[in-house]
Amino acid sequence: MSHIADNLLAVQARIARAAQTAERTPDSIRLLAVSKTFPAEDVRAAFTAGQCAFGENYVQESLSKIEALADLRARIEWHFIGPLQSNKTRPVAEHFDWVHSVDRLKIAQRLSEQRPDALPPLNVCLQINVSGEASKSGVAPADAPALARAIGALPKLRLRGLMSIPEPAGDLEAQREPHRILRALFDALVAEGVALDTMSMGMSGDLEAAVMEGATIVRIGTAVFGKRDYAH
Repeated sequence: MSHIADNLLAVQARIARAAQTAERTPDSIRLLAVSKTFPAEDVRAAFTAGQCAFGENYVQESLSKIEALADLRARIEWHFIGPLQSNKTRPVAEHFDWVHSVDRLKIAQRLSEQRPDALPPLNVCLQINVSGEASKSGVAPADAPALARAIGALPKLRLRGLMSIPEPAGDLEAQREPHRILRALFDALVAEGVALDTMSMGMSGDLEAAVMEGATIVRIGTAVFGKRDYAH
């Protein structure tokens, strides 16, 4: 599994270079290793190499992984980053530390109601549909302020910030544009008094563009674990 350790070093170097270009400190950007479709042993290898935060998209797959890595639970931070259906909120509320993909009040309410009292508040981000496509998950930017205020009032949740998954784009400037939209919305919400500290944006192909536009969490899968085989 040494390739995972090598890949992590390469990604961290990319983050550092992008941060330098953006005149930011590298430690202002967290690497979230997206482990969906990869086995628990790959997560363990990444953890052994120093990575502690992992992102998962599929509830059942992630629960199996969390169970297999129960000995590391106190030291691993699990982030749910995929679409979340209302009938799957309970296990996410019970087993995850973060949810990046909240896009409607019903989901937030269920997560709040189902979060165990013994656990700290669940960190959540609003998923924003920066492209405006009907087929894309996420709340429209115009609807985000009202949803943010409603979620911020819920017990057992802590609203941390915004997340987006823009369409792939070819060059750096095209990649920066959707991240710029998310940054403008983030700044507007903060100016209105919404306490946010997180912008979850940027993946393996557009990490640099996201860092330049202020990402605080970059969600990197392929560049850490390799090409995914969705057949498994």
